[in-house]
Amino acid sequence: MLDQIKGLHHVTSMAQDARTNNQFFTNALGLRRVKKTVNFDAPDVYHLYYGDETGAPGTVMTYFPFPKMAQGRPGTGEVGTTVFSVPQGSLGFWSDRFAALDVGGLKAEESFGEKRLNFSGPDGDGFALVEVKDDARQPWTHGGINEDHAIRGFHSVAMRLRDEGATAELLKFMGYEVGEERDGVKRLIKPDGNGAHLIDLETMPNIARALPGAGSVHHVAFAVENREKQLEVRKALMDTGYQVTPVIDRDYFWAIYFRTPGGVLFEVATNEPGFDRDEDTAHLGEALKLPQQHAHLRALLEQHLQPLEV
Repeated sequence: MLDQIKGLHHVTSMAQDARTNNQFFTNALGLRRVKKTVNFDAPDVYHLYYGDETGAPGTVMTYFPFPKMAQGRPGTGEVGTTVFSVPQGSLGFWSDRFAALDVGGLKAEESFGEKRLNFSGPDGDGFALVEVKDDARQPWTHGGINEDHAIRGFHSVAMRLRDEGATAELLKFMGYEVGEERDGVKRLIKPDGNGAHLIDLETMPNIARALPGAGSVHHVAFAVENREKQLEVRKALMDTGYQVTPVIDRDYFWAIYFRTPGGVLFEVATNEPGFDRDEDTAHLGEALKLPQQHAHLRALLEQHLQPLEV
């Protein structure tokens, strides 16, 4: 069993419109845009990152906004719900705020003994807020939401699977422990995690596979401290039979990827070097940052990419 993984690092999804996406995460959710860059493989498309003040691992939601992308179809083999942690007693504030902003999919419920508010993103993305007692992570409070209500980071992700058995075994190998099971959902917990240390597995044997598109999660990333720990994880996964990519430099972290038995794409990302490697913390996410191989396209991209602020 591995002990290098500390919980979630980031979750990456796809969207149709960059400006709408930016507005939702920075205004409706009050998160900080910590990086404005481009997709390594499609530099004419943004890669936008939202999180806490520094973009700490376990807080960062990222997006590829592909203009006019077809809508995804929910199903199995994907992350169905991305869940954020908020302080106890704050869901009333969020319910009122979302209603005023015409946010869709609002549904209050209780899950695993926690109060929860489900909601939808602009592309039908599945999200939820969960009240968590004593989440010590410091929120970003310059997005118009005060500390008593602001998002702390991720709480969990919920994966929809036709059969959770092999994925549960993989997560246990990655250092997670099975917690409890309620209403067909199995919760796995990473002991001594980074606050974003829960994974829920939803078994849906009669549901068709998801079709990726706008509103779909592209991959979920797990956090390791550094490249040395990452290489240990890579070797262990490959020794177990997984096909793992070589280490890829993503400028703000190093990444490896592999496909899970349930179909979800996993990434293992380093906590280093972080989002301040090319911007001062006070100005994160303001300037367009380009990977070195795309730097020569700056003039063209600045003309082509949609302005995020009106």
